[in-house]
This record gives sequence, structure tokens and C-alpha cells, in this order.
Amino acid sequence: MQDEALLGAVIETVTAIADDQITPRFLNTARERKSDGSIVTQADRAASDALIAALPRLARHPVLSEEMPRPAQQAQWDAGGDGLWCIDPLDGTSNFANGLGQFAVSVALLRGGRPVLGVVHAPALRETFSARAGAGAWFNGQALPQRPAAARLRDAVAGVDFKRLAPSLAGRLALAPPYHSQRNHGSSALELAYTAAGRFDVYVHGSQKMWDYAAGALILVEAGGAICALDSDDFWAQEPWQRSVVAAASPALLAAWRDWLRSPPPS
Repeated sequence: MQDEALLGAVIETVTAIADDQITPRFLNTARERKSDGSIVTQADRAASDALIAALPRLARHPVLSEEMPRPAQQAQWDAGGDGLWCIDPLDGTSNFANGLGQFAVSVALLRGGRPVLGVVHAPALRETFSARAGAGAWFNGQALPQRPAAARLRDAVAGVDFKRLAPSLAGRLALAPPYHSQRNHGSSALELAYTAAGRFDVYVHGSQKMWDYAAGALILVEAGGAICALDSDDFWAQEPWQRSVVAAASPALLAAWRDWLRSPPPS
């Protein structure tokens, strides 16, 4: 299957699994704590199992899921050099468990460690963001972005996850922000997609796992946005399992945002 047709099939598959496994459990499922302290629900596990079964039928590659044990994730990564499905079956589980609609299914197809297809689907919001490498990005079938980026950093709406930033940087952002206003929706994949759409102008997150950024980063770049890490301009050269994320809806805005984040605190 060619990538254009494959993207459409992935969108259909993700939407169907979300309708079958996630939406019926919204406001109707118990939560548990994983060993790392994060929350998991039956919806996370059911969606993961369904995606692991369905995606190789579309393209025969290993599937790496957030819900797998770490040794199994490593085994899938090692086996997936020519193609790897990377999935977060329910990104924003705390939102889901508390009745908030900002949660999503995130699916990316990686080749050589980089995403070539990406889908972020928010079932409660009926919103689907998607992208294909070199071909553009879309929101519910319409080309992204939805609106132009702010011209100046001081006019920007920023997505900021304070709790994963160094305390000194988080303090600067809270007390003397360089932007106009700040939001945090609790779903990394959705927040990157929101930056791609122009709903956020800039975004920063101190530590994302592979399944957090894989689809959203592709959607952002294909929509004309730009991305780097807190300590490196080459986002894709970073250690793949966990990266900081600095993103913006335009390359010019990224440069101003990156420079501010990296600047030394005032003495």
C-alpha cells in the first residue's frame, strides 16, 4: 500500500478503534497506577491491544506501544529499522479519567527512526490531525495550519508544561513570561497538533517519550512549523526514547522562543 492510501487507512482504523474501545469507556472506567506512578485505564489497554492487532494488517511492521513493558518496547524498536508503528493508545489518560475531553490516540509510522506518517485523533472532540512526510498536514481533511502564527513572541499563546521543566526555567516562565498567554491541556500529542494548527503559537515540554512526540512532531513540521530541543537545534539527533521539545508554528517564531528559553536568567 502506498503511503497516501496507507494514511487514509490508518485514520479509518484509529477512528474505529477509538469509537469501539475508548469512547464507550469515557466516564465509565476505573483508573490504576502503573509502576512509574502514571495512570492507566482499561481503555488504554483495550485500545493498545486493538491497535497492535490492526496496524500490521495495513503494513507489516512491529508495533511499539506505550503500554508495553520496557523490554518489549526495546525489542520492537530493534526489530523496526525498516518500519515501526509507534503508538500511544490514549494520550492524556488523566484527562480521560477525570472527564476532560483533551485526550487522543497517537499513531506514527517510523522509518529509520523518523516519522513518515502521523495521526492524532481526539475522539471526544471529533478532531483528527494527520500528516505524511513531504506531502503536508491536515485537520479533519483540511490543510493545516488553520491560522497564521503570531508575528512576535510577545503576542504568542504558549503551550507550557511547567512540571517537566527545570525549576529555574519554570520560574522564569511563570513570573516573567515572554509570551501573551499560556495554556496546558495535558496531552503531548494534542499540544503538538495544536501548535501545528496555529492554536498555540509556541510550545515547550521538558521531557517527552517517543510515543508522545512521534506523530505530533511530523504534523507540526508538515504544517510549516519548526521544532528543536532545549539544548540542541537538531531535534531528530537526540536520544529517541526521551527528548525535550521546543516548538513553534513558524521557523521565525521558533528562533525567538528558543533563544529566550536558552538565555541565562537575569543576575
